[in-house]
Amino acid sequence: MAEQETVLLTQGAYDKMKKELEQREGEMRREITQKIKEARAEGDLSENGGYQAAKEEQGRNEGRIVELTQKLRSAKILSIPDDGRVHVGSVVRLKVANQEVEFLVGSRDLACANDKKGVSPDSPMGAAILDHKAGDVVSYRAPGGREMKAEILQVSPLDEE
Repeated sequence: MAEQETVLLTQGAYDKMKKELEQREGEMRREITQKIKEARAEGDLSENGGYQAAKEEQGRNEGRIVELTQKLRSAKILSIPDDGRVHVGSVVRLKVANQEVEFLVGSRDLACANDKKGVSPDSPMGAAILDHKAGDVVSYRAPGGREMKAEILQVSPLDEE
C-alpha cells in the first residue's frame, strides 16, 4: 500500500474536518440507516427508488468518512508565522495582469476548510511567491508557457476566528 501524503492543515481546518467526521459517523449514519430501514419496509427493493437513493447516500457518506479519516491521520498542523512573508497558510492579495486576486496558499483541503480560493505552493505562481513580502514583484511561467509577473500587495496569516 502506498504511503499517505501529508495533508497540511491549520488547527481550525483540522477541527472542522474532525467535527464533520464525527457528524458523519454519528448522526448522519443513523439517519441514513433509518431511511434504508423505512424503504425496506415498503417491499420490493428492485423497484424501490427510496431504497436505492438511501443506499447511494450511504455510499457517499461512507466514502467521505474514509476520506476524512485518512486525511486526519496524515495531517500536519501548520504554525503560520506572522512575519510579513508568504508561507503555506498565508492569505495573499496580488496584482496579476492588472487584476487583483486574493487566495490562500495551501492545499485544496486547507482552502476549502476556510472558505477561501486556494493556490498550491507547488504551482508555478505559488512557488514563485513563497517567502516573498508585500511590495515584491515575482515572475513565473503560467501553465500555457506564458511568462507572468505578479505584484504582492498584501500578506497576512490565515485568521480562523
